[in-house]
Amino acid sequence: MTEHGVADMPLGVDIIEPPLFYELQALGLEVRDAQQTMLNAREIKNIDEIVLLNQAAAMVDGVYHQIFEELKPGVRECDIVANATKRLYEMGSDQVEAINAVSGERCNLHPHNFTDRLFRPGDQAFFDVIQSFMGYRTCYYRTINVGRATDSQRDAYVQARQWIDASIALIRPGVGTDQVAACWPTAEALGFANEMECFGLQFGHGLGLFLHERPIISRLISMESPQEIKEGMVFALETYCPASDGFSGARIEEEVVVTDKGYRVITLFPSEE
Repeated sequence: MTEHGVADMPLGVDIIEPPLFYELQALGLEVRDAQQTMLNAREIKNIDEIVLLNQAAAMVDGVYHQIFEELKPGVRECDIVANATKRLYEMGSDQVEAINAVSGERCNLHPHNFTDRLFRPGDQAFFDVIQSFMGYRTCYYRTINVGRATDSQRDAYVQARQWIDASIALIRPGVGTDQVAACWPTAEALGFANEMECFGLQFGHGLGLFLHERPIISRLISMESPQEIKEGMVFALETYCPASDGFSGARIEEEVVVTDKGYRVITLFPSEE
């Protein structure tokens, strides 16, 4: 033990001092955690916020058109990310937080990063563009094949599309998040031991100033603790299907605004096929 009362740590690791709010409490100030209150307040977006979220999505529409044109054998994942990042900043992005670029044998199971891997003919490749415009974020997956696709890859894409379409079709005020999550396969059906192992593969999350706001939609939590979907919510729905070839896979994600009549999809780069 050290003089600070904690176990010895490697050189270069700092001792974390008590948070500032403890010091404020010591001065007699009452300090409360306002995070839950703020998350509650941000559940429903007003028209100005929806306009900004729509603009942010429109920027990524354009980036996916660019990716579609650039995606050729011999190009690297990092080249796509660099050019997409440049284009987003040219369009006025505040921050390009992350662009996932995953291809070929990296698709199943997959990381959330990019490498200097070269695209090859027949690769299945998917991307997720996470950026913000005036503080409002995107989370927007698309899957594109390089040159050609196999039956196995097509089957995976069709299944991912069916899962996401089924969940989108349910979106309207008054529906529970458990009803939406029930459209998605169980962890066991995908070959996982439990829902925690595949958390985030079939997933919905509120979208706004944060990437993951309320509601969170997942079989892990929504079946036991459902939330009611309300008009004015904006969230992203995403699905993933591994291909039967053992290495390919498809991911699709759509951002939806909950309206009084149902939903409106604001991610418009074509993904039906």
